[in-house]
Amino acid sequence: MKMTEALKGGAAAIALATTAACATAPAEKPAEVVAEAAPALPEITVSDAELEGNPFRAEWTTPYGLPPFDAITDAHFKPAILKGMLESRAEIEAIVSNPDEPTFENTILALEVSGEALNKVLNVFGNLSNTDTNDTIQALEAEIYPMLTRERNAVTFNPVLFARVKSVYDRKDSLGLDEQDARLVELTHRGFVRAGAGLSPDVQAEVGDINEQLSTLTTQFGQNLLAATKAFKYEVTDESRLAGLSPDLKAALKVPGEDRWLIGVDRAVFEDVMKSAEDRELRRALFDGYRLRATSGETDNGSLAIKIAQLRARKAELMGYKSHAHYVLENRMAKTPDAAMDFLAQVLAPGLKRANEEVADMQALAGDTLTISGEDYWYYSEKVRAQKYAFDEASLRPYLEAGAVRSGTFAVASKLFGIDFTPVEVPVWNPTVQAWDVTDKEAGASLGLFMADNYARASKQGGAWMSAYREESNVGGKSIRPLITNNLNLTQPQPGEPALISFSEAETMFHEFGHALHGLLTNVRYASYSGTYGGPDYSEFPSQVLEHWAIEPEVLAIYARHYETGEPIPQDLVDKMNNAATFNQGFATTEFIAASLIDLSWHMLSSEEAAAITDARAFELDVLKKYNIPEVIEPRYRSHYFSHIFAGGYSAGYYAYLWANILDSDGFAAFKATGDIFDPALAADLKKWVFQSGGLRETDELYRNFRGSDPTIEPLLRDRGFAEAAPN
Repeated sequence: MKMTEALKGGAAAIALATTAACATAPAEKPAEVVAEAAPALPEITVSDAELEGNPFRAEWTTPYGLPPFDAITDAHFKPAILKGMLESRAEIEAIVSNPDEPTFENTILALEVSGEALNKVLNVFGNLSNTDTNDTIQALEAEIYPMLTRERNAVTFNPVLFARVKSVYDRKDSLGLDEQDARLVELTHRGFVRAGAGLSPDVQAEVGDINEQLSTLTTQFGQNLLAATKAFKYEVTDESRLAGLSPDLKAALKVPGEDRWLIGVDRAVFEDVMKSAEDRELRRALFDGYRLRATSGETDNGSLAIKIAQLRARKAELMGYKSHAHYVLENRMAKTPDAAMDFLAQVLAPGLKRANEEVADMQALAGDTLTISGEDYWYYSEKVRAQKYAFDEASLRPYLEAGAVRSGTFAVASKLFGIDFTPVEVPVWNPTVQAWDVTDKEAGASLGLFMADNYARASKQGGAWMSAYREESNVGGKSIRPLITNNLNLTQPQPGEPALISFSEAETMFHEFGHALHGLLTNVRYASYSGTYGGPDYSEFPSQVLEHWAIEPEVLAIYARHYETGEPIPQDLVDKMNNAATFNQGFATTEFIAASLIDLSWHMLSSEEAAAITDARAFELDVLKKYNIPEVIEPRYRSHYFSHIFAGGYSAGYYAYLWANILDSDGFAAFKATGDIFDPALAADLKKWVFQSGGLRETDELYRNFRGSDPTIEPLLRDRGFAEAAPN
């Protein structure tokens, strides 16, 4: 996640400025030591002529207050951002120069509502840079993000401002604040402290410099990866080499009007081809194309990964922490890197055991004609699946039309949470985007707007994610409802053809929709902790728990219907799918944990250890060898294309998907135990304490309020078919 995607208000922006750049903090400096001057900022100038007709400077009268996408051009961004910076500076100065005693209203709340004009443009810029980028936008990213970091450093390191925040924090129990106001005070103060507000000026200067360097490097990492991914195209001119691929997939890869096919390495296409292509040379070319992205030439990310890790390690030590991982995990559910590593080890052991069994099954099927290696794993695993379970995953596709799956996600949300979805015509950033008004059934009130950007294109980053064009808040009686988008990279069908998807893609739709619901249902006062607030080891829980409904028979009956006949998916096919549900979990578990170990190993380095790293691939190979990851299983992400940790918000936190798997398996087990996967009482608690509460309380408390107890690991192990490893 880029930092602009997570801007949630003045206080959150301050915390995020250093969270995104991975800052940390030791014990606070005493509040009375405030004589130092705030960091100086370079002069910003923007003329009225440059702002003339700029849509970001006008009140938007579009439906739902959406950005007027048809009126926004690339040229509008920079002047609006510069003007927003100037206005934010003035707002901060007004807080700092206020002669009155610091209060909740004149300090904490004033910070919370500051930066509105800047956030207005950054929310659009951050979203479009991920979905519809171009050379101009990428150049602006490289220019603007370091500028933003400087602005936020100046706020974080302003000693007078921090003294005012600390004054309110120290007196919070005597100010008569309600729970939501008190939480805002707590989180605002925490954001300042963890950003380094209590450090000495010379240390702050070094931290600020590191922040700016990291902003530049992480932006470049992401841009290199996008360029490398889009640049790879494997050309096939002999159709016989595409044996095994479905007609729909071949049609999607064919160059219009020509007898040639171009195959890229976007994840959805990559998986489909690797599972079905009979041509081993083709599989090898794609396998290498995928895993060697951004490893050479102008887009080589190896040196960037090393430099980012070095800067993060240095910064952690400046802030008083043993490593970047120790800083990051302090406020996460795992608490320490050792706890995260111990957790991974608990799941890795049965995962490796199962993976070895899977390789043996594949080798037996392949015979002596070849030795199973990385490019064979996907293909032969499907062959074993068909042999063991008489189940071909491709047989599901005719029953999984993307629009019908989307309707299935809506049906689940409607039944669980009492909400409706009505299609609406609104301004959108791309013609393929669809939108729905989300309303509360009982109250009839609009909860926000949900938008879906489903298809891959050259201007779009890979993967799947949820983001917001506007966050929810309710300050001073002004209720603002969110504008939420899900972004996928499905293969766009030919005109007039259905968008048939795999079941894993259907699960991804449910997953990202869980994030969307977390943003849509949120019902707290302050944008700083509304919606998907919290570390990924918790924020992935609402998304992952929704995946469980996707495979339930009564839910499949809603959306899994043949795209031509409308017939429901046959029960025998569902039975085969369920029988094979834990198939290949050794591979899935091991490739994920391998990536998690690479992430944590990078970020547990001391600055001295990080300085000794000269080869990113050699470093990660040593990690994989240390933990006995077999060569036949490629980590889900190599360092060179690990954007989650080197260009996003998951540094030292990729393990969180598996950690959240404890929560979602345990949480859904509660529904199964009732005999009703839509149990009204449980659904009400899930809605109240998870989807509506944002960051109102600490995440472990929110989970206990929903579940009634802490989670246990047994349901996770059972869900992955590792029941024999579950504790007695």
